[in-house]
Amino acid sequence: MQVSVETTSGLERKMTVSIPADSIDAESQKRLQQLARNVKLNGFRPGKVPFKVVKKRYGESVRHEVIGELMQQYFYQAIIQEKITPAGAPRVEPTTNEEGKDVEFVATFEVYPDVEIQSLADASIERLTADVEDDDLNEMLDTLREQRANWVEVKRKAKEGDQVVIDFVGSIDGEEFDGGKADNHKLELGSATMIPGFEDQLVDSKAGDEVEIKVTFPEDYQAEQLAGKEAVFKTTVHQVNKKELPKVGELAEALGVEDGNINKMKEDVKANMKRELKNALNAKTKEQVMDALIEKHEVDVPKAAIDAEIDAMKKQMIQQYGGNEQMAANLPGSMFEDQATRRVKLGLIIGSYIKAKELKAEEDDINAQLEELAGVYEQPEEVISWYKEDPSRLSQIEQIVLEQKVVDAVLAEAKVEDKSTTFKEVMNQKG
Repeated sequence: MQVSVETTSGLERKMTVSIPADSIDAESQKRLQQLARNVKLNGFRPGKVPFKVVKKRYGESVRHEVIGELMQQYFYQAIIQEKITPAGAPRVEPTTNEEGKDVEFVATFEVYPDVEIQSLADASIERLTADVEDDDLNEMLDTLREQRANWVEVKRKAKEGDQVVIDFVGSIDGEEFDGGKADNHKLELGSATMIPGFEDQLVDSKAGDEVEIKVTFPEDYQAEQLAGKEAVFKTTVHQVNKKELPKVGELAEALGVEDGNINKMKEDVKANMKRELKNALNAKTKEQVMDALIEKHEVDVPKAAIDAEIDAMKKQMIQQYGGNEQMAANLPGSMFEDQATRRVKLGLIIGSYIKAKELKAEEDDINAQLEELAGVYEQPEEVISWYKEDPSRLSQIEQIVLEQKVVDAVLAEAKVEDKSTTFKEVMNQKG
């Protein structure tokens, strides 16, 4: 097989390959003979159509089909022979195609770049450290109680923090507008979920009150036809409710702690907070390591790989928010391009780093990662088995282990400064 490879520009390669005429003729002859045994033509019995007639009728289309398949086969044989890894599907075009002669075709494609790993000895990384303090635990318990609060009706005027049940109809210049009407709407005063000024005018109202609320829509309001307009909402207050928090023991029962044991609940909540904090701290350190890797390595990124990543990100977004492939196709690629480029670049650098440093995901490392991941579930053994029974799932864990080994290796090489911070700061930044 005759193959020549030319570098046209950057990562683009142009590969010229020749397909021997006898390979094309032999496969075409074989398919035409099979066709002759089955083809039905007027004037001939099935299987009795002369070969010359079949060749005249179908020869050109069969030859075209054979050449198309052989170009694919020869292309893959050629890249193996030349030890080339394309970054995407090739653009294939025949340059010579005469019956009885060798067929030559050109495949144009991009290749992945060779990444030479640089020293990170002068890279500076700030590693945050924090712990879960008693105040953090108490605040979390208060938050959990808030989340499980009940609303109880009261016969008094509403104040901030209360919930009111209301009907309202909005109008602009005396005309009602779409989306400005609701019945039995539950609104927590002070939640800032309504137009600025709306909730303030319901403070001191009580059940049975008719309140005329006057507000101005913000200039940047999402509905352009309402932006900046003055509106009046005729509002009827049906009910005022106050928030009633569960007792700590009731919270323990709600969280599934046996016998409502408060100390056991606190231990469980604190353990979860520590796990979340550890993950958040690791994520921040990892992000800095990845930034350092990108900063130290200039990498030409194949456009084909970026396009493939953009397509994957589109599909991921559609799956997350609901939709179909047509919706994904209509999303502009530009909104994903920067992130896709970073992902591909990091993938190339990390892959080269793992190879250069000879990093491996050992079985003990994988098992430890699986145990940590499964520890948050009620049946961790089932989770571990679920991953281990499918190689593709297990490879996800291997990738996590390898990426952590990259992080550890970079931290061992770079200039690392530990900085103490708080649980609240870390988790707020994470949010």
